[in-house]
Amino acid sequence: MTDHRRRPRRRGQGELEVQVLSALREAEGPATAGWVQDRLGGDLAYTTVITILTRLLAKGAVTRERAGRSFAWTPASDEAGLAARKMRKVLDGEPDREAVLASFVTALSADDERLLRELLGQPETERED
Repeated sequence: MTDHRRRPRRRGQGELEVQVLSALREAEGPATAGWVQDRLGGDLAYTTVITILTRLLAKGAVTRERAGRSFAWTPASDEAGLAARKMRKVLDGEPDREAVLASFVTALSADDERLLRELLGQPETERED
């Protein structure tokens, strides 16, 4: 007997993390896993939301604070900060940092290269982490 029911579409790698982070950014403050689950439409199991939040915590992408018997979650930084963290992680995992950075810079568009040069020209005290 063949089951003709349609299975839900499998999400791409990291897609759930992006959705959870987006939901947290929409919150007006720290949000519970239940709130995130509701915000995402409720098609995810509560345990799945907790798993994703825990993975994001391990990556430093979210923080949590006690809220009764559970936790309230907050994004650790904005999207630009998260992208920068990913870039640093990739760079830290490579043995030849100079070659990676040189390859990265040579692949930049002229506008991005100009922006990077402007940012690097700022004194260290003016730069953000």
